[in-house]
Amino acid sequence: MFFLKTQYFSKKIIIESLIISTLLSAFIYLAHFNIELKIVDSIIAVLGVFLLLKASRAVMFFSGFFIGIFWFWWFAISLQYYDLSYLAPIIIFGLAISYGVSFLALGVFKNLYLKAILIFLYLFFAPFGFDWLKLNLVFINSYFSSSYLAFALILIACLIVLEARLKNLRVVAILPLIFALNIFEKEHIVEDSDIKIYLSQFNISQDLRWQKENFAQINKKIFEKIDYAIENNYDVVVLPETIFTLVLNENHILMDRLLNLSNKIDIIAGSIYKDEFGYFNASYFFSKNQFEVAKKVVLVPFGEEIPLPKFFVDLINNLFYGGASDYSKADKPTDFLIKDTLFRNAICYEGTNKKIFENLNGVKNMIMISNNAWFTPSHEPTLQALLLKYYAKKYGVIIYHVANGSKNMVIKPN
Repeated sequence: MFFLKTQYFSKKIIIESLIISTLLSAFIYLAHFNIELKIVDSIIAVLGVFLLLKASRAVMFFSGFFIGIFWFWWFAISLQYYDLSYLAPIIIFGLAISYGVSFLALGVFKNLYLKAILIFLYLFFAPFGFDWLKLNLVFINSYFSSSYLAFALILIACLIVLEARLKNLRVVAILPLIFALNIFEKEHIVEDSDIKIYLSQFNISQDLRWQKENFAQINKKIFEKIDYAIENNYDVVVLPETIFTLVLNENHILMDRLLNLSNKIDIIAGSIYKDEFGYFNASYFFSKNQFEVAKKVVLVPFGEEIPLPKFFVDLINNLFYGGASDYSKADKPTDFLIKDTLFRNAICYEGTNKKIFENLNGVKNMIMISNNAWFTPSHEPTLQALLLKYYAKKYGVIIYHVANGSKNMVIKPN
């Protein structure tokens, strides 16, 4: 009898956890399959937060466990390009456990008010600097605002429903929900730039990009895109992250050709940059026979840098990356002046990090370049786009996003 009760209890925990994690992950998959129903997003997001708030510690652990998988299983796809596919189950399980433990910590108090405070504080939690799991992001395509304030109001509404001693008092929960609606969001007035920007589209598989025998063919496609932009009177052509798969500033033939073409059109292209401080993932901006380099500010944890003490960094790089060193990074973002308009530069992951939006000083436009071929096919580009939508709204900027391996897009704050 004890075994049967234990078995039932375990199944109940798993089922409840799967329901919560599904509700808090559904917005990603709905967006991925282009299902846009604000009322559906609104209901499932509020219900997910409500059930999370009332969940037991065990349910919270497994909810975090499954959310880690549902949101980030695509991490493992990139391992094939390092010949580390055998680590995929370990990486996915490790992610699931880490998020499970972090959600378990949210349930350390039985008191619902303290629990709600911890859930709210989780919005600021970024293990190893990776902050893609934002619980307020679940409201990005709903009728509710995705702001911190709105999330706090939604938690208050859930608390009222759970704690109201008289059922009639639960109707009061409608008030914080009303004020959490996105109609109360600060409206950003951003005018479209009159600059004619060509967002070049590439879909080059990651396993082909770094093979030297493909360089000539890839470079041919690059210059065909530039020529097309010139012929169609664009002001600037934007090419994806590391589209030139080499240290561009050491290739004088390519540099001279790009500088010469920059007399006809401004060019932004991703590549590696090398100087006395190391190797940088960078954007090159060519204009009027001159060039600037914007070095990446925020590196991808465990992809471009290992966010651990040096001993572990060297150990991991020697074991799994053939002794390669981490990329170097810049101290602050770079802005490019195109015609008379400033554009903040962002390279892939950093475009989904608040640091790149610091000290905008009136800059209202961002050009972001990515290489999503590392993680396709998966919903990683969708989650990235949802995060860009969140930051565009929060900071009032228009983001021009050019990617290899996923569709380009222009994301506006409203």
